Amino acid sequence: MTENTTRLGRDVFMALAAVGWADGKYHQDEADALVRTALEEGLDVEEIAELEEQIKSPVEMGQIDLTKLTKEDRLFIYAVAAWMSRIDGEADSSEAAALSKLGELLKIPEKPRMHADAIAREVAALPEGDSPARFDLPRVRKLIGERLAEARKLRAEAKDEDKK
Repeated sequence: MTENTTRLGRDVFMALAAVGWADGKYHQDEADALVRTALEEGLDVEEIAELEEQIKSPVEMGQIDLTKLTKEDRLFIYAVAAWMSRIDGEADSSEAAALSKLGELLKIPEKPRMHADAIAREVAALPEGDSPARFDLPRVRKLIGERLAEARKLRAEAKDEDKK
């Protein structure tokens, strides 16, 4: 975990697991993706073992504490969930509904959701692949940060133009 990222809480990982469970089954690749994300975000081994135990059976999506999450964090979480929902190779309406619910809980409007999903797809299409062992989570976070910065810059420039 880099020093400028916020550690994601247990509630986030439970929500990601709920997206994985939405189709009624939780594939090993989905579990691996969740563990990998937890490791990347700095959870310790004991916390991850506890999380793995809790998600062996279906979990419901609860509330997510947004107070410590930046916009970048929320988009990253959504991008990871979008990627996880495609890992099993099956497009399922229940997973799509769970992903939509996650977007609502994270308070992400539709257009930014589409951008976050596009970033996840972009990284998954890289030669490294999209398997849980090779998917480049830090790159997803970096791209989200870069694109948010670009969008802020464009908005600021547009405001400056409007003032003229």
